Amino acid sequence: MPDSDPTSTNLPFDARNLPVPVPAKRESDGNWFLRLFRSVFGSRASTMRADLSDVLDAMTPGESGFSPEESRMLKNILGLRERRVVDVMVPRADIIAVQQDIQLGDLLMVFEKAGHSRLVIYNDTLDDPVGMVHIRDLIGYMTTRATIDPAKNAKRRKPLPAGLDLKGIDLATPLTAARIVREVLFVPPSARVMDLLARMQAKQIHLALVIDEYGGTDGLISIEDIVEQIVGEIADEHDEDDTADIVRQADGSYVADARASLEDVVATLGQDFVVEEDVADEVDTLGGYLTTRAGRLPLRGELIPGPGLFEFEVLDADPRRIKRVRIMRLTEKRQKPRELKKRGEPDAVLAGVAPPQLNLDAPPNDAGSQNPRS
Repeated sequence: MPDSDPTSTNLPFDARNLPVPVPAKRESDGNWFLRLFRSVFGSRASTMRADLSDVLDAMTPGESGFSPEESRMLKNILGLRERRVVDVMVPRADIIAVQQDIQLGDLLMVFEKAGHSRLVIYNDTLDDPVGMVHIRDLIGYMTTRATIDPAKNAKRRKPLPAGLDLKGIDLATPLTAARIVREVLFVPPSARVMDLLARMQAKQIHLALVIDEYGGTDGLISIEDIVEQIVGEIADEHDEDDTADIVRQADGSYVADARASLEDVVATLGQDFVVEEDVADEVDTLGGYLTTRAGRLPLRGELIPGPGLFEFEVLDADPRRIKRVRIMRLTEKRQKPRELKKRGEPDAVLAGVAPPQLNLDAPPNDAGSQNPRS
């Protein structure tokens, strides 16, 4: 009996046995690719993102037709949808900001040391931000004040280079008087990074402050931070080479940046360094881990017991955060003073001090008590 499939009679050849249905007419390259993709991975559009991610994970760069860099960027783009601002932001402790009444001369010095083109401006505290200042606006303001009339400059016995008289710039002028403060965006920590990127593009504002539920400043995020989530770390001419977060010392200990991730610490110290699961879910950095173990912000020089035979010494800290930490592996667990006390021993033994010996033969003093120093 002849095949009565009506769909096969309209095609120039029999395409029924092909693994991918061939469309009879290509309306556009985009629609054709969409139909082709759906025919391979299923007809549900909601699964296309997961299917594409699976394809990139399963295929080698040669099989997929993408270079390793392209594959990595495509994966980063797909993962960007799930990332939140809190995952990308610069924490509050690392924000470089200036007060709105800062003098222009001091502002120049901050720009020179900070290495950033934008700085956050605040009123009294960082929880009261008023905007940002761009170094290009500062240079533009100073150039306008320093520019002199070309005719007058030509009459000078020695014309000024570029027609600029830097003596015309008053470096004591407060920033508010210069009127170069720009608007800054505000965003909650839970906002999606993709939504913030679209907002930055629409507003043409490339800096956003992350505001917590109480209205305080929680962090800072720039458009460069978002782009780095796709293309990787972007270093310019002014970026210095970062030293390793965890460096082994000659005595076998480690000196670590408190911002080092717990994953890197575990990978460096080995499986003996066991982080409690509930703590690992709450903090990401070594500094956060030590603060959690201590129950407060540790002080400089403080020793904090770690898991197993590990012990931490805070090398550098300020009232806001821990900066550097020494990690030591002890040969045996350091005993707490209370563990040394035996039944019947006075508390003075806990401090390693022998109790005073009383001289019972000495005469009483005026207060009627024995003199321990006799």
